[in-house]
Amino acid sequence: MSSTNDVITFGCRLNAYESEVMRGHAEAAGLEDAVFINTCAVTSEAERQARQAIRRARRERPSARIVVTGCAAQIDPAPWAAMPEVDQVIGNTEKMDPASFIRGANARIAVNDIMAVREQAGHMLAGFEGRARAFVQVQQGCDHRCTFCIIPFGRGNSRSVPLGDVVAEARRLVGNGYQELVLTGVDLTSYGADLPGQPTLGQAVRRLLAAVPDLPRLRLSSLDPVEIDSELEDLIATEPRVMPHLHLSVQAGDDMILKRMKRRHLRDDVIKLTRRLKERRSEIVFGADIIAGFPTETDAMFQRSLDLVDEAGLTWLHVFPYSPRPGTPATQMPQVDGAVRRERAACLRAAGAEAVTRHLAGAVGASARVLIETDGAGRTETYAPVSIEGEAPDGALLVADIIRSDGERLFGRAA
Repeated sequence: MSSTNDVITFGCRLNAYESEVMRGHAEAAGLEDAVFINTCAVTSEAERQARQAIRRARRERPSARIVVTGCAAQIDPAPWAAMPEVDQVIGNTEKMDPASFIRGANARIAVNDIMAVREQAGHMLAGFEGRARAFVQVQQGCDHRCTFCIIPFGRGNSRSVPLGDVVAEARRLVGNGYQELVLTGVDLTSYGADLPGQPTLGQAVRRLLAAVPDLPRLRLSSLDPVEIDSELEDLIATEPRVMPHLHLSVQAGDDMILKRMKRRHLRDDVIKLTRRLKERRSEIVFGADIIAGFPTETDAMFQRSLDLVDEAGLTWLHVFPYSPRPGTPATQMPQVDGAVRRERAACLRAAGAEAVTRHLAGAVGASARVLIETDGAGRTETYAPVSIEGEAPDGALLVADIIRSDGERLFGRAA
C-alpha cells in the first residue's frame, strides 16, 4: 500500500487482524496521507494511550486525514469526534467495510448499532505486513456479560465465520508462505453456536487441519477455561501442529471474586484443566489474563490469585490493574484503592516474570523449533522469545540449539 498511510493498533490480536484488513481497504480505495487509530476499550490506560497517539499523529502529520475506530470509538464515539485532531470516527463494523474507505465517505461519525449485527463474514488477507505469523478471525462478539467488561458493547453479540471462509483464508495465507496461523476471536470458545449444525471449536480446528495439510503451526488465542470442548482438548493434547501454548482467560483465582465477575469457571476448574493437559502433553505452557484489585478483593482473595500462578503452572501472564468501565456493574461495587490495585498488579507481574525465568532456564541445552519473525529473532512452539546466531531469514521455521537464557529470552544457534 502507499507508504503515506499508517494504521496504529491498540489492544487484542483481533484488532491486529482487523488493522490489516483496513490497510488493504485503504490501499484498494487509493487513499493517501491517512492515519487510522484502531482503539481498545479494555482499560482507561488503553484509551489514554490512543488519545496520546492521535495527538502525536497530528503533530507529525499535520495534513493527514486522521480516522479513529475500534472498540473505544464504537462504544462512545462523541468524545473522539470532539478531539480537534480527529477528522472522522467509524465503528467496528464500518472499519471492515470497503465502502468506508472510498473518497467521499466523509460523515464525521459513522458508527452503527453493533448489537443489530447478526452475521460475521470472513475477510480475505494475502498476508500481514511485517509479520511471520498471520491471524485468522473465526469469531466476533460475545454473548456473556462479565461485570467488569465493556467489550460486548464494542463488538456486539457472538457471531462465527463459516468454516469454508476460514479454510479459504488459511489456504491463501499458507500459499503465501506463512508458517503459523493464529485463530482469533473475542470469545473464541463460543465458535459455531450460531452456525448451521452448531459445530464446536474443536470440530472446526480438526477440519481446518485436515483441509490445510501444508500448515505447519496453528496457535489459538485466548480461551475460556470451562468452554474448551472435549475434541479441542484432545487436539491440544495430541496434535503436534497445534502449538503447546494455551492462553486462558482466568481473570482471578478466588471463587467469590470470579462469581462477582460473573465468570463461568471456578478456581479449581483452571487447576484441573492445566493438570490434565500437562499430564497428556508435558511440554505445554500456559498463559493467562489476570485482573488485580477487582472491586471487593481482599488481601486473602488476592493471595489466592497469586497462588494460582504456581498451582496451575501459569507462565505468560497478562496482568491488568482493575480499570472501572462506565456502564458495567462492577463500577457499582466497593472499589479497591488505586495504589493497592497497582501494588497487587506488580506482585502478579513479578510472579509471572519468575515463572518465565524458570521456563526459559528449562529450555537451555535442548533444541527447539523456532519461527523467525525479524532480525534473527522468533518464537518457540511454547511462545518463548529466541534470538538466533547465524543465518535465520525472516519467516523461516528452523530447529535451533538453545545455548543460554538471560531470564527474559533465549539465545540459540541454528542446528
